[in-house]
Amino acid sequence: MPLDHPLEARRPGELEARIRELGPWFHNMTLGGVRTAPDHFLHDYPANKWSRFEHALPKNLSGKSVLDIGCNGGFYSLEMKRRGAGRVLGVDFDDRYLAQARLAAEVEGQDIEFRKLSVYDLGALGERFDIVLFMGVLYHLRHPLLALDLIWEHAATDLLVYQSMQRGSQREDPVQADYDFFEQDMFDEPAWPKLHFIEHGYAGDPTNWWAPNAACSAAMLRSAGFEIVDHPETEIFVCRRLSERPLFAGAVYPAQPRDQGASR
Repeated sequence: MPLDHPLEARRPGELEARIRELGPWFHNMTLGGVRTAPDHFLHDYPANKWSRFEHALPKNLSGKSVLDIGCNGGFYSLEMKRRGAGRVLGVDFDDRYLAQARLAAEVEGQDIEFRKLSVYDLGALGERFDIVLFMGVLYHLRHPLLALDLIWEHAATDLLVYQSMQRGSQREDPVQADYDFFEQDMFDEPAWPKLHFIEHGYAGDPTNWWAPNAACSAAMLRSAGFEIVDHPETEIFVCRRLSERPLFAGAVYPAQPRDQGASR
């Protein structure tokens, strides 16, 4: 249910100042008549992205719980709440984004919880969610497949909505279950699953580490234990969590550091 007395109805002048203080924004939203990122290089983003896949999610989320991983300014968290989701939790590791998201929820009068949390620490939540949003996060991660494994292991109950920046071929050709050691030509095929590594910066963002092609996104999701049930937009995969994962799949945790007093 919306909260009483949204901020924009009480202090519109102060609202514009707060929006500017929290800039720059990556989510271009209209809050109390104020655009948060009017000069966004992707224009009306992420509303223009949402319009191309919103039909793939249930219109009525009454009673459902939603986890928005990498919630940024809170656009998708708000959309889930507008569809009646009972509990929406947005997590991000950037304090400015979390402040933006909290302001957006306050302005819209929506009861949404936001926490500072890394995708690698999902186990700390101690709960699972009916719908997990994993939008615009994978390509910022040093260890992307680990993140998908942890979502399966600790966070997802049913649906996962995945989106990543993708580069390369959009084809998703079938691959064999196995190949001979001396067979190599398939690695040069544009549609072979490829995760392009970005050693330095890309698009002015040093946290852009990976750019999968479409086949790689699909293959990683299947490998982590998710069945792709819809592919409504080039970068969007709607998946269902399987009860069992492929052989050898699962989160590989890093070794724990030695105790300070342990002998070497």
